[in-house]
Amino acid sequence: MEDPEDHTALARWLDDVGAPGNGETPVIERLTGGSQNELFRVTREGIDGVLRMPPASADSARLDGLRRELRLLSALKGSDVPHAELIAGEPTGDVLGSPFYLMKAIDGWSPTARWAPPFDTDLEARSELAFELVGGIAQLSKVDWRNRGLTGFGHPENFHDRQVDRWLAFLGEYRFRELPGLDTAAEWLRNNRPTTWSPGIMHGDYQFANVMFAHGAPAELAAIIDWEMTTIGDPLLDLAWALLGWDGETPRTDFYVDLEGMPKRSALTAHYEKISGRSTADLHYYLVLANWKLGVVLEKSYAALVKGDRADDKIETFGPLILDLIATAADLTTQKESA
Repeated sequence: MEDPEDHTALARWLDDVGAPGNGETPVIERLTGGSQNELFRVTREGIDGVLRMPPASADSARLDGLRRELRLLSALKGSDVPHAELIAGEPTGDVLGSPFYLMKAIDGWSPTARWAPPFDTDLEARSELAFELVGGIAQLSKVDWRNRGLTGFGHPENFHDRQVDRWLAFLGEYRFRELPGLDTAAEWLRNNRPTTWSPGIMHGDYQFANVMFAHGAPAELAAIIDWEMTTIGDPLLDLAWALLGWDGETPRTDFYVDLEGMPKRSALTAHYEKISGRSTADLHYYLVLANWKLGVVLEKSYAALVKGDRADDKIETFGPLILDLIATAADLTTQKESA
């Protein structure tokens, strides 16, 4: 916010949109954890919310990204998709200097490095987290995005025809080193595109780190979060993204969270099919694309680090990870396809 100590403008806006607590001055607390946008806890009678807005230094692309998130959350309101319910949003920037939206706070936790109790020790309970993760993205894939006002939100036409050239062009803007296997995987992706698929809402970065679970067992997905990369595309890419922590059927124990005790991949794809109604017969293609695309996306941050434009201990670990992702994509092109 331009001045977090001056709550008058936000109080007036809350009153104007009919939010609870009419006439009350909200309590505003800056939160940590926002990588792309700033987060504030906003409370007053009847409201326990989180306000999300771009930082003052944000460029027009970041502002437009926030407006897209607002549009997406407006469309999801009342759906079966677990998400932080939108209270209201302000897309113009006239109130606080930047567009923003206010969503209900979620009482839950997100696994960015470790599992919360009892999932840290109870492997049977932990396995249900994976089913909840996959179930959430299956529900998202079922949303009737046209009837919810998302026509024009993305360009699903020829989605797979565009992927390789689009992301190679993206990489070309910052590429500084060789990425073994990049061209091998790219050529395979061009030649093995799905012949049939159905467009839907695609989160774009769907993984354990971008969801929140309710506290305690049994596992329950409380909300899908961080919608910066959302578009209308192929939802099966989200499924493949969520399964990057599996080596074939086997969950990895060297992922950013330990996946010991998680179900086999085939059990999760069957769960996805049951809820979504979508076939996972072409999953092999999506796994190649997910590994390859993630490597390309992460290389941008790593290139900035090497150039000296960024300093982040976490990004330092991206160097070998990116090479592994691209190599995995290339290796998968030589393997027999399996769901």
